[in-house]
Amino acid sequence: MQLPVQISFRHMESSAALESIIREKAAKLEEFHPRITSCRVVVEVRDRHHHQGKQFTVRLDIRVPGHELAIDRDHDEDIYVAVRDAFDAAGRKLEDVVRTMRGDVKVHEMPQHGRVARLFLEEGYGFIETADGREFYFSRDNVVEPSFDQLEIGTAVQFIEEVASEGRQAKRVSVGKHHQLAD
Repeated sequence: MQLPVQISFRHMESSAALESIIREKAAKLEEFHPRITSCRVVVEVRDRHHHQGKQFTVRLDIRVPGHELAIDRDHDEDIYVAVRDAFDAAGRKLEDVVRTMRGDVKVHEMPQHGRVARLFLEEGYGFIETADGREFYFSRDNVVEPSFDQLEIGTAVQFIEEVASEGRQAKRVSVGKHHQLAD
């Protein structure tokens, strides 16, 4: 960590044992992201009017290049559980930041639109043509709704493009309220 961990206690006495645990957990965050530039931890007892027991809140403010993360965790009666939960959540958020930076975030495929150009009902496959003239093979197994047997030549469909060794294929073919194609 580029800067030391800053730990504050509010409405409670500081604890060397708790500080030690917080410092250990903060150091472990570097396993998730090696360039943490700051980590501030605030531990406090919340006022719980008309309730017995104490409620603890742990707030983490963590900075990494290009991102600032804020994590809050509350827990009745057990400060150590609140600390554990806050640092577990921070680890998950740091993992998300790293995945985003690497470009590992799942990108949803954009659906394509076309019309059924040819059908081979007996053989269980057909072809979809898009407005720009590209053709995509699809099989009975790639049709979501309605069933393959209900498709007709000229039916407007939506599908996800997939490149296979045999060429372009359509998967998740469906009929419904889709964008109109230029004729």
